[in-house]
Amino acid sequence: MKKALTLASLLLTGIIFPVAAAAQFINNDNSCPAPILSRLDRHKIAPGETIKGIAQQYGLLPETLIRLNPSLQKNRDVPVGTEIRIPPFNGIRIEVPPGTTWQDLEQAYGVRADVLFELNGCTREPQVVFLPGVAWQGKDPKAVYNYTGLSHYPLPQSGEVGQNYGWYSNPNTNERRLHSGVDLVADVGTPVLAAEAGTVTFAGKHPVYGNFIVINHSQGQQTRYGHLKTMQVEKEQSVNAGERIGTVGKTGQPHIKRSHLHFEVRHKSPQGWVAQDPEIHLQSLNEAVSQ
Repeated sequence: MKKALTLASLLLTGIIFPVAAAAQFINNDNSCPAPILSRLDRHKIAPGETIKGIAQQYGLLPETLIRLNPSLQKNRDVPVGTEIRIPPFNGIRIEVPPGTTWQDLEQAYGVRADVLFELNGCTREPQVVFLPGVAWQGKDPKAVYNYTGLSHYPLPQSGEVGQNYGWYSNPNTNERRLHSGVDLVADVGTPVLAAEAGTVTFAGKHPVYGNFIVINHSQGQQTRYGHLKTMQVEKEQSVNAGERIGTVGKTGQPHIKRSHLHFEVRHKSPQGWVAQDPEIHLQSLNEAVSQ
């Protein structure tokens, strides 16, 4: 018998079902996995361990562990001997109001409804949900810099933000779209710099981002640079933090009229490279490049 495909594998191959069809497909086939929140790993905190160290051990962000474990929220000094829950990838746990649909959650948080549906056990009426790869910022911004900060600003000088990361409504169609990066205003020809050391995995034309560069970094991190005028690196080339990789341009289909660098930061998850709000990376670098 031919092995049935799960929705996750269909998503990875680019075949996307509408939510209703996906629900029928999975429920009839009995191939829906158990909800993420029902299959968390456990970790008993040993002497000398830190939240940051534990998070790195599992390839997670510290804020993921803090949000999921109330004991860490009450006491940032890691309580030795405490058993904490470890999710398979970054995200947050939320309780949703009665009557909330997967489409409502997609609009509110920017995570596709079909992905949420399967990750949370194909429940028709969500109540407690795990949201993967959600971009959030902790109450202590310095703690965020400690574990996600990049080592270099992507421009020679701090740029004005022309458009922030997040969901917005297209003024022409009223369609909700996700702006997966931040637009840093700069003159055409301004040098674009690698925000971290890494390896170029793409340098070429993109239908939306024009001349486009993607760099993979250590610990499952990636940065992307769009609308470039020129590109000065090639695929598989190694680059250093602060190295010039191209120049600001207006290629592709920019969201704003002013020339700018479209800059993205992404984190590797089982769903692929999930976009994060670059602001949590760039805030700590703004002061450095302004001095």
